[in-house]
Amino acid sequence: MNLQGVAAVVTGGASGLGAATAEMLASQGARVTLFDMNEEAGQAHAAKLGGLFVKVNVTDPANVGEALDAAQQKHGVARVLVNCAGIVLGSKTVGRDAVPHPLDQFRKVIEVNLIGTFNTIAQFAARLSKAEPVGEERGVIVNTASVAAFEGQVGQAAYAASKGGVVGLTLPVARDLAQFGIRVVTIAPGIFWTPMMAGLPKEVQDSLGKQVPFPSRLGKPEEYAQMVQSIIGNPMLNGETIRLDGAIRMPPR
Repeated sequence: MNLQGVAAVVTGGASGLGAATAEMLASQGARVTLFDMNEEAGQAHAAKLGGLFVKVNVTDPANVGEALDAAQQKHGVARVLVNCAGIVLGSKTVGRDAVPHPLDQFRKVIEVNLIGTFNTIAQFAARLSKAEPVGEERGVIVNTASVAAFEGQVGQAAYAASKGGVVGLTLPVARDLAQFGIRVVTIAPGIFWTPMMAGLPKEVQDSLGKQVPFPSRLGKPEEYAQMVQSIIGNPMLNGETIRLDGAIRMPPR
């Protein structure tokens, strides 16, 4: 798909992987709408890209629907959706003094990372299914999982479950949407530089990067964006989860 003039939506587009993806899409001529909870950063990044920002809670069906309507009114029907919105909360199944994992925390991670992803997919695809195809396809959905879906570490039960759910829905959703010519692909990044990572001391960042076989460093957000671009450009990529991790396999800790 040629991105020139194509409307695209990026959730979590105000920072990190989402911001880099939005920048890549805009550089290719796409008309980009950013969904994020961070209004200040989202507005600033959208202005930089000549795009639209909408404050969106991806777990709220009404909010997502209204945001997609606003994006469509501004840029036309969106043909590309990249789901980068997500949160990380760590807690052991049984913590200190035999305290069980807080269930509300587990539920929140699942709600944002998994249910929020599916909510956005379903509402986006419902609108796109009514549009005319461009060539042999109508559009592309790219989701963000994590290598934690396969090798969750200590304290990552909630996060790994949420990202494992994203991996699990990729194929059936791709099969569901095949009749409309909408592809669905998931990226499972390894250890990438993100705003959360930026808060760690430099020596910790370097230590994490050295765990990656090659290249032995943190992944760059623009490398994630490059993978998104490759997925959009290759019509045979569908129903697959792609690890983008420098060959790392995460240890228990």
